[in-house]
Amino acid sequence: MIDLSDLSVLVSGLAGWGLFGFTMCAVAEKLLPIVPSYGMLIALGMFVIPNFAALPWAVAATTAGSTLGSLIWYAVGRWFGPQRAEALVQSAGCYLNLRVERYRRLTSSYHCNQFWISVAAQVIPLVRVYMALPAGAAAIPLMRFATATFVGALAWNASFLLLGYGLRESHVDPATAASTAVIGIIVVEVGFALTFRLIRGRA
Repeated sequence: MIDLSDLSVLVSGLAGWGLFGFTMCAVAEKLLPIVPSYGMLIALGMFVIPNFAALPWAVAATTAGSTLGSLIWYAVGRWFGPQRAEALVQSAGCYLNLRVERYRRLTSSYHCNQFWISVAAQVIPLVRVYMALPAGAAAIPLMRFATATFVGALAWNASFLLLGYGLRESHVDPATAASTAVIGIIVVEVGFALTFRLIRGRA
């Protein structure tokens, strides 16, 4: 399993790429979710963002990248359509850590409020990666999906970039930083999960 020190090595190479590197990192996280997005974002905040003035630009770049990555999955779903998209999940889902049962649950959730379900999906690990596939297969309006994805990704990315940058500025030792990061992840996740349940309850 990749820990925070390993992530520092992975993301430090992005520093020379500037905002483009931040964007591509976020795109890759959506297409190849090998590293948890929250770990990647915390590492970017701790090891790559040079100063506070650069933080808003990093949030904007990663949010754009997250949205672009989702739009690629959306295009795949739109191209394949409902039947072929599900067949794709049945044949290749094991390689993507996406079971067909999970895919069907994601698809059925779009029978509720499409905009807010898309927003909330961006703040749930793994779901945020693959929610775009059933959205495209169900032909959710593109602008509605893109806007909702951007809003959700903005909340998610900003939270963990700020957490990482705050840990760096606190000058705590790596062990304490790692423990604090775990606590921060849990707090943010619980908050987002409660919000998601509230949205689904009202939808």
